[in-house]
Amino acid sequence: ASRVAQDLRALIDTANAPIFGIDEDGRVNEWNLKAAEIVGYESSEVMGRDLVQDFISPEFRTSVKQVLENALQGQETANFEFPLFTKQDDRVEVLLNATTRRDATGAIVGVVGVGQDITERKKAEAEASRVALDLRALIDTANAPIFGIDEDGRVNEWNLKA
Repeated sequence: ASRVAQDLRALIDTANAPIFGIDEDGRVNEWNLKAAEIVGYESSEVMGRDLVQDFISPEFRTSVKQVLENALQGQETANFEFPLFTKQDDRVEVLLNATTRRDATGAIVGVVGVGQDITERKKAEAEASRVALDLRALIDTANAPIFGIDEDGRVNEWNLKA
């Protein structure tokens, strides 16, 4: 059993995803190396602290607290997006799966969160949206008629000058 526990500890610590755990009171009791890398807080700095109060931005505290409370009741959540703020006060976008943690008897003892840093993806989505709006403005304000057709020859684009 000790060997399995050691293997599990090594797997969690070296996982390529941020993994954290909280107890029934919302206090951090698990914090892997990837979580430390992304957020900038070492495990020793977060253990025993209130995850929501101390590390979640005020506008997301209610929703994150609800996800964690649901998991403490056995209702797990997948693909929940929220921002974390790093030690350097940078914003990191996280996609979280919150899983109920149980002891050997099946009693709920906390929550394990496995996350994914989606900051770059969110930036790319915002940039694509901005470019699309810029192109729309360019087409609409062009000083020449612009129109487009689809593969069946139907008009699907028509600017103000057309």
